[in-house]
Amino acid sequence: MDGILNILKPPGMTSHDVVAFIRRLMDGGKTGHTGTLDPGAAGVLPVCVGRATRVIQFLPGDKEYRVEITFGRATSTGDAFGEVVYRGDAAALTSGALEEALRAFMGEIMQVPPMTSAVRHQGKKLYELARQGIEVKRQPRRVHIYSLRLVRMDRTGTPHPRALVDVACSAGTYIRALCTDLGQLLGCGAYMSFLLRTRAGVFSLDEALTLEEVQEFARQGRLSGKLVSLEQALEHLPPIYVRPGAVDRVKSGSPLYWPGVATAPDFLQEGQLVRLCAGRAVLAVARSVVDPERPGYYQFKPVRVLV
Repeated sequence: MDGILNILKPPGMTSHDVVAFIRRLMDGGKTGHTGTLDPGAAGVLPVCVGRATRVIQFLPGDKEYRVEITFGRATSTGDAFGEVVYRGDAAALTSGALEEALRAFMGEIMQVPPMTSAVRHQGKKLYELARQGIEVKRQPRRVHIYSLRLVRMDRTGTPHPRALVDVACSAGTYIRALCTDLGQLLGCGAYMSFLLRTRAGVFSLDEALTLEEVQEFARQGRLSGKLVSLEQALEHLPPIYVRPGAVDRVKSGSPLYWPGVATAPDFLQEGQLVRLCAGRAVLAVARSVVDPERPGYYQFKPVRVLV
């Protein structure tokens, strides 16, 4: 089987645990997820199966979350599982002040990866160093926050009010770091008390399958019908349709030259990722480059052959 399962990860499992669960149902076939979700978090976790594992890096990386933020405290890990490292009082925090603070994080921002992340430092993942009690200096990374919406605020007037916030952001954004930075800006401290991923690329929460549902579909022999195809998953890439005589060339990983193109979008940019198609099948993901022998025309160099 080849395709992508839209899994609803429950809290308490690691993303690796979910992948291992799916792999057992697939009798040990190739599986991999498209982006780690914290063990304590829940929500959308796309799991690629079979040939779909080859396209993980090409899938849309934008994410959407609903996060619960608790104010008046900060923790060592930025979530509910760390030690309290700061105690404040957020009784004076209002929804208006919170919304104003949220606006400061809109757009392109620099964010320091938390020590609990999988970012590598000198070959080791940060969370591995954190488990040894080691903290290292991390370089800020550029991320993009598309929207921040305050859903509601509870326990206002108490030292530790909570808020639900919807976040839409680019790949690589750490929501716990966003919560920590928000608490610092407000001067009262804050941490991520719960996280729900509601969307990952084209995969949404309302279409996600529980592990129990996946197991039952596998028992009934119906799991293949729940897979999102490679063609659907790569719909965000412009399609280049290949003439029949050039299909074998693409399959071998050779560049596709303009005479081998049947149809292509009117507007392309140099260096743009595209999908090379034969009918409904995606043969490869390729990159457009200017053909040095035919100025004004592109050739398409496969970066990942899928057949």
